[in-house]
Amino acid sequence: MHRTVEPLDAEALRTALSGRWAQVDVVERTGSTNADLLAAAAEGAPDRSVLVAEHQDAGRGRLARTWVAPPGTGLTVSVLLRPAGVPPARFAWLPLLAGLALLDSIRMVSDVPAGLKWPNDLLLGTRQRKAAGILAEVADAVRPAIVVGIGLNVAASPPDQPAATSLADEGAVVDRTRMLSALLERLAEREAQWRDGRGDAESTRLRADYRAACTTLGSEVRVELPGGAALHGIAEDVDADGRLLLLDAAGHRRAVAAGDVVHLRPSG
Repeated sequence: MHRTVEPLDAEALRTALSGRWAQVDVVERTGSTNADLLAAAAEGAPDRSVLVAEHQDAGRGRLARTWVAPPGTGLTVSVLLRPAGVPPARFAWLPLLAGLALLDSIRMVSDVPAGLKWPNDLLLGTRQRKAAGILAEVADAVRPAIVVGIGLNVAASPPDQPAATSLADEGAVVDRTRMLSALLERLAEREAQWRDGRGDAESTRLRADYRAACTTLGSEVRVELPGGAALHGIAEDVDADGRLLLLDAAGHRRAVAAGDVVHLRPSG
């Protein structure tokens, strides 16, 4: 059972975000906001386009997972970015940057304990349960573009994810329009800073901010790799490319670019 929430106020969003985003579209229902923006990018959609859906029934998560939430209980938003001047090798920071922006916005509207699990899962509450996920996809190989999708549980968590949580589950009653406005404001600010710095995570303090926010660092973890293999060790750091640096029991260090992290023992 989930709490009833008000529909998103599209006009209030556009007013609040004017000048930050080229266009902000809100639709009642779609299969996947990421898929829709990928198609729009191929048709020449402008940099900093935003698509929000009250409900999506074919949402995608990382590692080919699905992301489906009951209508009106969460936020489903995708943004199209064309970061001219940023070397494509630095695009890997975009999903981590989006995670930081999400964390920033959560802290703006609530006092719920929050942190990030590498690379960009939002964890809420003292039990550190997942409340959001982020998926970045290359949108246009000819004119470099990325679509970043964010799914956040606001009033309830998906019924098929018993280990997940939501802002409401953690005691925060948050207006979804305000939440989304805060998220897109912080995402615009973080991305503009990153873009102005040509994607350099050091000079823009992105790497330092991420380190401070990432609860994975210092923890004993298992990293489940694409393809089924797994690595065990201590998550020591993230490198200049946003990869997780893992120290195994034999003292070997490995940089992991993609995988699903399971915290086995927290830091400290």
